[in-house]
Amino acid sequence: MTESVDKSKRKQFGNRFLKKDDDVFKHNAWDNVEWNEEQEIQALSQVCAHLKTKMPTEKAADLEDNADEYWNKFYSVHQEKFFKNRCWLFTEFPEITSLKNDKPSFVLEVGCGVGNSVFPILSHCVDSNVHVYCCDFSSNAIKILKENSEYDEEHCTAFVCDITSDEWNPPFALESLDVILLVFVLSAIQPEKLKHVVGQFYKYLKPGGIVLFRDYGRYDMAQLRFKEGRCISENYYSRGDGTLVHFFTQDDVQQLFLEAGFEQVQNMIDRRMQVNRGKQLKMYRVWIQCKYKKPIL
Repeated sequence: MTESVDKSKRKQFGNRFLKKDDDVFKHNAWDNVEWNEEQEIQALSQVCAHLKTKMPTEKAADLEDNADEYWNKFYSVHQEKFFKNRCWLFTEFPEITSLKNDKPSFVLEVGCGVGNSVFPILSHCVDSNVHVYCCDFSSNAIKILKENSEYDEEHCTAFVCDITSDEWNPPFALESLDVILLVFVLSAIQPEKLKHVVGQFYKYLKPGGIVLFRDYGRYDMAQLRFKEGRCISENYYSRGDGTLVHFFTQDDVQQLFLEAGFEQVQNMIDRRMQVNRGKQLKMYRVWIQCKYKKPIL
């Protein structure tokens, strides 16, 4: 069973600041860690070097054309054991828990994987009129999710969907969704297809509905660690397992959603230093967190 969500266990990011360098290994993570000029220059240099050793076009095309196969292989190997349940959702995105109980509300999680967001949401909203729709590109992921003992068709509908396709044919109507949740999912989409995908979100969201977004930011540790030959195009890579990942700036995300017609509610960068206290290692993470609302015309 999913553990009950206790908001007091995790404060919203941006509340733990490193004020003295000697304190760095006293906690596992520090928020809003600003980089110095040397770090910025080094990160830019690494990313520029990636572009000089790009992946051959034919190999990149194969990865993109067969993206579903690579994600199916990923979930065949890792099953439900790779990602942890995202109980932090309720502190960063309180919009999920503030949905009205006096009428049905509808949440869609895109790129749901095996349910690491879905099941915490279902547990948290167990006594409400919230129905969670969830979709993923991987049929294996959806199969694993549906086999979970906590999957309940009365409150959740999981389905396979390629969100880059022209037509989705989802189990819900246009302008019917209150919330669309995007957690580390748009980074897996080919950059040239993102405009179409965000346009689809706009079509299915209710006027006044909101998109909740969190994803990889430019110069995140994961980007800087890529080796030669993994870069497909600027800030767009293939991991060793064949899955794809793009790294955003705040401006990238803002442009995507404003051009689609959304209003910006939040667009912030989370520069976090994660610490391995045992090995005395510092790891710099960069994430973008945003909220965009469909206007009520």
